[in-house]
Amino acid sequence: MAVLEVLRELVEIESPTDSPGVRRVAEVCARELAALGSRPRFLDGDHLVAELDGDGPPLLLVGHTDTVWPEGTLATMPFRVEDGRAYGPGAYDMKGCLVVLLEAVRLAGERRRALRVFLTADEEMGSRRARPHLEREAQSCAAAFVVEPPGPSGNLKTARKGLGRFRLTVTGRPAHAGTHRHEGVSAVEELAHQVLALDDLNDDERGISVNVGVVRGGTSENVVAAEAEADIDVRVPRHEDRERLEATLAALEPRLEGARLEVGGGWTRPPLEPSAGAERLFAKAREHGHALGLELEAESSGGGSDGNIVGAVGVPVLDGLGAEGAGAHAPNEHVFLPSIPVRAELLARLLRDPGL
Repeated sequence: MAVLEVLRELVEIESPTDSPGVRRVAEVCARELAALGSRPRFLDGDHLVAELDGDGPPLLLVGHTDTVWPEGTLATMPFRVEDGRAYGPGAYDMKGCLVVLLEAVRLAGERRRALRVFLTADEEMGSRRARPHLEREAQSCAAAFVVEPPGPSGNLKTARKGLGRFRLTVTGRPAHAGTHRHEGVSAVEELAHQVLALDDLNDDERGISVNVGVVRGGTSENVVAAEAEADIDVRVPRHEDRERLEATLAALEPRLEGARLEVGGGWTRPPLEPSAGAERLFAKAREHGHALGLELEAESSGGGSDGNIVGAVGVPVLDGLGAEGAGAHAPNEHVFLPSIPVRAELLARLLRDPGL
């Protein structure tokens, strides 16, 4: 596999979630995996699974084929290589990481363990459709390696916060703002009270974040608003925090007489909590990293990944095994090309490790 050629091919396939490009990216990966002796198959929703024979229960390799970038982005962010970095939409998150996965399988050779590769088609939207497939495919695996990018210092991830997406809908009572204002109940005013109450739920010490990211409401400036709503991002490090926050959201009470509240949505990813299994995987990775000149540390991430889903079914997960780079979801997105062979070799050594 010519690493740079495959990277260019992947980046130049624009693949926002739910676009035809997602399938095309998966087909390129299936082609490369088939050349390495795998048996690729597509699941409903364009998720890709590929099996490779070997000793023992399979190790699971997890990545995704979608990006956040809309079609047409290549016109302003073309693929280019400059100063050892490859730029372009999705170059870092996560097409450079997919190249690490493919190269690691090649480097692992015939001495590797049995492998199962799962590439999700809708990870950037919470893996809602992929989740039941991923849970099923993960259950018989001995351990999982997720090729999301590492931390800013190149560190691996043994824990991630759980993520919830909720919507608070407020119903008030409309009235003419000039002549009958006191007969109305402003949904916008009620929402303002609720936004402040939601902000009070942030707890930096416990690692809990509650962010009201989008608000909408009203129909006209001369009408007391009858409806308003807010989209809320909630992140928690532990399952117990998830249950408590969910109960708190369900128990929100209106401040204005006559206003009504309704909370919808739910959790898109469970927390990936630290575990003995993950610590064991990290210890192996750190040992192999030393031989490659890497001084790896374990860290927790505030963002979720498919590793959260795999960890929730009881499979040990080590995340952050992809390529180094910067600018994920940003116009300067790039992958650091010299990191690809090093990170691929690190992953390959894990795939060959008989102690896993």
